[in-house]
Amino acid sequence: MRTLAILLTAFAAVTANAADLAVGKADAFHQLVAADAKVEKLGTGMKFVEGPCWIKTDGGWLVFSDIPSNELKKWTAAGGVTTWRNPSNNTNGNLLDQQGRLISCEHSSRRVTRTNADGTIEVLVDSFDGKKLNSPNDVAVKSDGTLWITDPPYGIPKDQKQELDAQNVFRFDPATPDKSKAMTVAIADCDRPNGLCFSPDEKLLYVADSGKPKHIRVFTVKDDGTLSDGKVFATLDKGAPDGIRCDAQGNVWSSAGDGVRVYAPDGTWLGTVLTPEGAANLCFGGADGKTLFITARTSLYAIPTLTTQALVK
Repeated sequence: MRTLAILLTAFAAVTANAADLAVGKADAFHQLVAADAKVEKLGTGMKFVEGPCWIKTDGGWLVFSDIPSNELKKWTAAGGVTTWRNPSNNTNGNLLDQQGRLISCEHSSRRVTRTNADGTIEVLVDSFDGKKLNSPNDVAVKSDGTLWITDPPYGIPKDQKQELDAQNVFRFDPATPDKSKAMTVAIADCDRPNGLCFSPDEKLLYVADSGKPKHIRVFTVKDDGTLSDGKVFATLDKGAPDGIRCDAQGNVWSSAGDGVRVYAPDGTWLGTVLTPEGAANLCFGGADGKTLFITARTSLYAIPTLTTQALVK
């Protein structure tokens, strides 16, 4: 009976772990996520959550978007989930710039804004070539201060028209004296460009296309800020890639229909952090920077990892 009890205990542990992780390359994946790591639900009952971003001030807290509710939410270990900003102009993606200011992609206002240290909200860009942006979705920040913005039409208000003919990835340089030249098209052939991130050395840009291709592409970043050698990095078979992040080792973490998929720099699938709801976006944070926060439909989840996010230099 004792032997049977031990076997049943071992089986229960494996089964519990199987509910949280799917493993492709065990040796590599478990250097990033411990075999016994568990997914924890931090909050639920929201409408559709997106754009998580860890902020180190005030003891550390997470800001994230509940798009249909027109709110930015706040999570702290002590206080749980609360409303931080209402209205949010249906903000989607959020990210900090080098000065720790919050950059937000606002759907219904069709603009990208910056929240300054004093709390004021500054419009960085809302148009290109004299036409309104579609509905800025996500943003990546490079160490030279440029912002890289995806602009699919998902969030265009129903009473407004799409003015741009394409769904572009833009490069925006806030320091450009001539504001008419601050925004340039970096990628013009996406179906629905969504999440994006740089490799740790910023020599590569990864872009998720959540439209028909359902793939992540990777581009070489040239010294002049243009891109080349675009190729498919990974194609998803469950859901579509949405938010993506690079870790400090250069692995790519992508939201998917079954959770968060982790790919090696060569595109090999290493494993998946499984979530009860389809994941939309993710970021690393917490006191040591190693907690993976996941926004998934109506809920916020987290799991401890063994790595950190690739950060802007």
